[in-house]
Order: sequence, then structure tokens, then C-alpha cells
Amino acid sequence: MTRTRSLELPQYAVCDEAAAYIADTLMEIALQFEATHFAQIRRHYQSLRPEPDDNPGQQLDLFEQHPPF
Repeated sequence: MTRTRSLELPQYAVCDEAAAYIADTLMEIALQFEATHFAQIRRHYQSLRPEPDDNPGQQLDLFEQHPPF
């Protein structure tokens, strides 16, 4: 039998000021991490992108061609 885990997150009581400080701190950590590892993150996302088509003549026209004015 497989146990299932509840998807509910625990609720922590913090004041408004503490919540703002925590959010600011987490954002600063995320920005520093991104700045430090930007090249790696960029390479990863570029690896997910499909290769460009070498034959642009194969591109299908999505809209009909209108005559010039």
C-alpha cells in the first residue's frame, strides 16, 4: 500500500514586517544565485530550445498574401 502525502503547507504565524523581511531576503538570495549561475541557467534553457530550421523555404504561410497597394 502506498502512502500519500498531504499537499497542505504548514502555516507559520509571522507579523507583516517579518513577512516583508523574509520575502526581501529570499528575493536577494534568488537574484544572487541567478547572477552567479546565469551562464549555466542560460545554457540549460538554450538546450531545451529546438534547433533552428536550416531551410527557411519550407516555412508554411499562415496568412494569405495580400496584393501591394
